[in-house]
Order: sequence, then structure tokens, then C-alpha cells
Amino acid sequence: MKLIRNLTEFPGSLRGGALTIGNFDGVHRGHQVIIDQLKQFASRDGSAAIVFTFDPHPVRILRPDQTPPPLTWTNRKADLLADLGVDAVIAYPTNRALLELSYRDFFKQIVVEKLAAKAMVEGPNFYFGRGREGTVDRLSELCRESSVKLQIVEPKLESSESFISSSRIRELIRLGDVDQARQLLTCPYRIRGMVTHGAARGTKIGFPTANLDAIDTLIPAKGVYAGRTYVDGRSHWSAIHIGPNPTFGEHIPKVESHLLNFEGSIYGEAIEVDFISRLRDIRQFETPRQLTDQLDLDVQSTRAIARQYSDL
Repeated sequence: MKLIRNLTEFPGSLRGGALTIGNFDGVHRGHQVIIDQLKQFASRDGSAAIVFTFDPHPVRILRPDQTPPPLTWTNRKADLLADLGVDAVIAYPTNRALLELSYRDFFKQIVVEKLAAKAMVEGPNFYFGRGREGTVDRLSELCRESSVKLQIVEPKLESSESFISSSRIRELIRLGDVDQARQLLTCPYRIRGMVTHGAARGTKIGFPTANLDAIDTLIPAKGVYAGRTYVDGRSHWSAIHIGPNPTFGEHIPKVESHLLNFEGSIYGEAIEVDFISRLRDIRQFETPRQLTDQLDLDVQSTRAIARQYSDL
């Protein structure tokens, strides 16, 4: 899979492919339906399945005070899309010049001239061009004029009443419901960060943790979770603490991961953390011994979940 950031270097071998345009934040099961249809178009013509996405999200430029925290960073998004079978991801550098293009100019310059797309796949709520003037009906008209096949895919239902969306998943993660979010995503929710020095209280009580800083995606609600931590690409089941440590009078929220069956120093390293299941709320214990007893239970719960979800 190719990750492309500059269309001036767009390979000629990818021209004439099947194209979908969108933010694809989180890469959820609704997106998967679109990608499946995209691959069908591409396979019929022996062409490439191409995703065109924006970096950064257009809202960050147009309304920075209203920008939702992202669910994925660009390379993670590209990896998830590659897992779904996409041939290329274009992470287009979003700027005001791009966002000021009329829907007709966007279609002409990007879809026709730069990419020479032969087919497009979108959801019914797709908009493009300046002021989101480009509707699905207008896209259909432009595709007919340019002999581009178009398939509008109905959104995938989460239940009988709601559709799977990045906004819905963002809400679940804010609430700490990583279990339900995982059901809607194509992979467990993941964050990344740098390991920094903390108070070393975990080491002193027998539960050393990696303290994460510089996290650039949405952080789940305060609580204790079972998940996996990736160090140098290797996965380690972990008990993850998000929030303050009131037992020791600490009120500044932190993200800490206790890696099971792991020894070694990883200070200064970049690591990634998957969230599989929520274990409990944060609470204050009367003594450090009560805390360590609970941490023992958290580790036991994490091991049980690891056995249950060993295929993830």
C-alpha cells in the first residue's frame, strides 16, 4: 500500500483507479462497507482502490475552535485502510486554497485531472468543495458528464436507530465505553505517546508503569482498562490507568500503562496502546495496601480478558 502526500508525485500506474474521498477518522465498520464496494469496482477493471483523505481535517482550518479530537493519526489511518485492502491512501495537505475550490473545480482538478478516476464510491452524506456545496446529486451529475461510474453506499447501522459514525465512536470513547467502540471500529481503539518520567510510585509498590505524554488523539474517560501496549512493534497485555491517583493525593490526570510480563526501560520511547475493555472507575483507597490489592485484581482481570480476546 502506498501513502501519498504530494499529487505531483502521483504514480501513473495508479491513475484510472476507483476512488473514495473522505476523512475516514477511526476507520470504522461503516467505512469498511465503502472500501468493500471500492475494491469491487477496482477488481472489475483491474485498477487500483484509492482513498483520498485530508491532512489535517478541514475543520481544523475552517473552524479551529470546533475541531473534534481525532481518533487516528495519518499513518495509523493509512495502516488500517491498508488492512482493508486499499492500494493507495492520499493524505492531501489541506490548506485554504484547496478548501476554496468550488465543487466543480475540485472534481475537475483532483478527480479528473490529477487522478483520472474511472469510478467513485461515497456515502449518502458526502459533501465536497467550497462551503460543502458539492452534494451527492451534484457529484452524480459531474460523474455522468465525465463518464465516471458512481456508487452511493448506504451507511451501516449500529442498531435499528443509529448509524455507525466517527462522531458516535468519539462519544463512546469520551464515556469510556471502549468495548462498544471496539465493536464499531475495524480494530481496537489506539493512542500513542512518548514515555516520560513520573513519580515512580508504581515501581515502589510493585506495579511499574509507562507514563504517556504528547498524546495527539482522543483520550478515553478516566478509568482503568485492559489493553495492549506496543513497544518496538511487539504487543504486551497491559492494565491501563487514565486519570489522577487520589490515594496519594495526586489530582493531575495521567495516562499510565502497566505492561504484564515485561522488564526493561523504555523512557523516551514512542509507544502505542490499544483499549480492549474497561475494568473499573478511578477511586481513592484508604491505604496503599488496599490499592495494591486492587491492582492485583486489575492484573487478574486483564489476564482473563487476554485469554478471551487472544485472537484480536
